[in-house]
Amino acid sequence: MNGPWLPVLTALPLVGAAVVAFLPKGADRLAKLLAIGWSLAVLVLTIVVCANFDPDGDRFQFVTSYTWIPQFGTRLAFGVDGIALVMLALIAVLTPIVLLASWHESGAGRRSVKTYYALMLALQTCMIGVFVATDVFFFYVFFEAMLVPMYFLIGSYGGPKRQYAAVKFFLYSLVGGLFMLASVIALYVVSLRELGEGTFAFDKLAGMDMSTTAGRWIWLGFFVAFAVKAPLFPFHTWLPDAGGQAPIGAAVLLVGVLDKVGTFGFLRYNLPLFPEASRFFAPMVIVLGIIGILYAALLAIGQNDMKRLVSYTSVAHFGFIAIGVFAFTTQGGSGAVLYMVNHGIATGALFLVVGFLIARRGSALIADYGGVGKFVPWIYGAFFVTGMASLALPMTNSFVSEFLVLLGVFSRNPVAGVVATLGIVVAALYVLWMIQRTMHGPTNPKLLEADGATPKWRDLSRREAWVIAPLLVLIIGLGVYPKPLLDVINPAVKATLTDVGQSDPQPSEVAGGNR
Repeated sequence: MNGPWLPVLTALPLVGAAVVAFLPKGADRLAKLLAIGWSLAVLVLTIVVCANFDPDGDRFQFVTSYTWIPQFGTRLAFGVDGIALVMLALIAVLTPIVLLASWHESGAGRRSVKTYYALMLALQTCMIGVFVATDVFFFYVFFEAMLVPMYFLIGSYGGPKRQYAAVKFFLYSLVGGLFMLASVIALYVVSLRELGEGTFAFDKLAGMDMSTTAGRWIWLGFFVAFAVKAPLFPFHTWLPDAGGQAPIGAAVLLVGVLDKVGTFGFLRYNLPLFPEASRFFAPMVIVLGIIGILYAALLAIGQNDMKRLVSYTSVAHFGFIAIGVFAFTTQGGSGAVLYMVNHGIATGALFLVVGFLIARRGSALIADYGGVGKFVPWIYGAFFVTGMASLALPMTNSFVSEFLVLLGVFSRNPVAGVVATLGIVVAALYVLWMIQRTMHGPTNPKLLEADGATPKWRDLSRREAWVIAPLLVLIIGLGVYPKPLLDVINPAVKATLTDVGQSDPQPSEVAGGNR
């Protein structure tokens, strides 16, 4: 299918943001409805793009390019492979859900409702742009632009420590971006020397033959930026603060999508552009990933704040994604990409249910709950399903992803696979403990009316049911039948492994170990 589908898809939310921002003062309800309707239009266009994508066709499809800064060889270049396509689908699904979930949260008594919704739509444009850009400099622009709307969403609409969290998020991401900028400039200089012309085009850079030393240094610049964004241990410390203080809607997009830019960057740029450096540094990344899995899981057990607990679980999950990417196997790579999508669905849903609880109790502290499940059974059910997906229970979407990652890692490095599996055991502890402390046990007297028997809360509202139901369906549906996504992901992963010069180990190699 020809035509500027991706440029239109990228620009559409930004146009919506401008329309919402210039609505008359006080038109809060109109701003909400318009933003949600606009995001649904983006969802429809994304469905059209997905329906016309051919998994067996060219690696990059819907390719469109426009001259931007010819003196520096930069272009507004668009294209998607299977990896980028499933991330576009995730963005398109999550955004309207998040906007509907923010119906009462968006005002927050601090800034206008229309500002909140305009920022969310602007953020959607940046997220789409990151995944569809096929020019390295164009990608970098979107990579940095994402910081602006998220900074204001956290700093203006977040919790009591929102300013600290927003500044920490911004500084960490900005410093990581500066490392990338240095590598982007170095990449241009190397292309000028190797190709006779400076370029940022992905296809030209992927075929470039650069020296080992230059490749490794440039690889490190990209890696630091992506490791901060992911976040990979030890670059993760900004996420618990940002996730804990962000408004629920922004937290869902932060953990569900923005963090995936880091792991997507590993797949899109580190591996294809620097195959030798990727093979050289792979053991280091796998070690960092395994440390992150165990370290973050142990920290999650000690959290009393539900939002911080969920944020720490995400650090552990990103450790799984990283080891899957750098295992250099089809199962590991496909599992990692599928994990990126499923984590966004499962953890996004878990954040939303936590938001339902916070909206009723006015607190994110686990100690302020207890026995909640007795009088809000529908919320309890949603909390249980999303919690089970977070610990990768079979028949939930995360199980398929985690299984493929561990299978791919074990076939390449059995020791790493066994150690990483311990993270699943610890995950069961922090998820089940959170559910037990909030939903079971004696009922907290502060949750009851003066008669000591009547609950102060109501169960799921109709709006909340519309918010959480699609994600619950996806959690179970993709847990039972993930084939449609894997059919799209597998060809792109195989092409990436070909770029890095790796193939799946043969059974004899696995049996023989390192002999």
